[in-house]
Amino acid sequence: MASKGIQGEHPSVTLFRQYLRIRTVQPEPDYAAAVAFLEEQAHKLGLGCQKVEVAPGRVVTVLTWPGTNPKLSSIVLNSHTDVVPVFKEHWSHDPFEAFKDAEGYIYARGTQDMKCVGIQYLEAVRRLKAEGQHFPRTIHMTFVPDEEIGGYQGMALFVKRPEFQALRAGFALDEGLANPTDAFTVFYSERSPWWVRVTSTGNPGHGSRFIEDTAAEKLNKVVSSILAFREKEQQRLQSNPHLSEGAVTSVNLTKLEGGVAFNVVPATMSACFDFRVAPDRDLKAFEKQLHDWCQEAGKGVTFEFAQKWEKPKITPVDDSNPWWATFSRVCKNMNLTLEPKIFPAATDSRYLRAEGIPALGFSPMNRTPILLHDHDERLHEDVFLRGIDIYMQLLTALASVPALPSDS
Repeated sequence: MASKGIQGEHPSVTLFRQYLRIRTVQPEPDYAAAVAFLEEQAHKLGLGCQKVEVAPGRVVTVLTWPGTNPKLSSIVLNSHTDVVPVFKEHWSHDPFEAFKDAEGYIYARGTQDMKCVGIQYLEAVRRLKAEGQHFPRTIHMTFVPDEEIGGYQGMALFVKRPEFQALRAGFALDEGLANPTDAFTVFYSERSPWWVRVTSTGNPGHGSRFIEDTAAEKLNKVVSSILAFREKEQQRLQSNPHLSEGAVTSVNLTKLEGGVAFNVVPATMSACFDFRVAPDRDLKAFEKQLHDWCQEAGKGVTFEFAQKWEKPKITPVDDSNPWWATFSRVCKNMNLTLEPKIFPAATDSRYLRAEGIPALGFSPMNRTPILLHDHDERLHEDVFLRGIDIYMQLLTALASVPALPSDS
């Protein structure tokens, strides 16, 4: 076991708080400090440590615990090191102090998203190694940059590298969400982010005149069509108790641009939308729908993508998937209630699934309000510590899954 933490604090909690104090906050994360921290953990645990620079200053750190049978595919435990920005004035405590209150709640950016999980992986491996355990399958812990800004200079590049192919990943775990109830949420797919900019062109002129065919009128038609679609999807979600948020397509109008003065009718206006497309929706048909909305609004209305994910993949959550069978059996044995869902936003799991690797998003935090990206993001130390126990059981079983046809 590691040395005793501060004032009798559990050493795993002490390590967690150390990691939280590293300011890996976007837009200028201190990645060098995070990599140094992880290298030190690898050294202490006797794990292999590989640093893969996928883009300038963007390093994926891979900590490896070799299995006894190198012919088998490996288990990848993924987490991201970056966190989202903070508005300090809205926090009860400094978001990078990792303050722990008298009740045991730790306040810091990254407590839920997702530095907790990164340390839970490490501490589960630490304890299993201390017990003298060995498993057939190799376990790789990947710590990636830039997930919070889309993963374009992180996991998106890493999965295309020979170093990633060399991991021979058979199954992956990545982040999930807290669950305020007794249950634990597990994610088997996610919606596709489509960021769309609609641009409308029309007749300009003086603000005092009834000008025909203006950019604003036509843009308004598109906005109305898209918001009517939003209303329909929201109704569908609200009227069906069996649907989760991730099972419908959401959209929000996030930006309006155009115009130069109060008394000038602009020749061009644009609107930006954040669509999250449900994984079962026909993407070609949906893109045609966007075309139709623009066409119906009039001439000179076009759209372009700022982001367009086109590889939605679903990891089966039935016994046809031996990884799910193992994962769910372990949870059942621990009396954990699982709620399988489609992740409403996007995580790095999408890049893994797109490479044909089954992946589950799982952050073992129940009886915990969802506070990712929120002010006063916090996690109770007991919930954090229980998560380590859960991962110990999961890793023991997953790294011992017998040879599968996909391993050859």
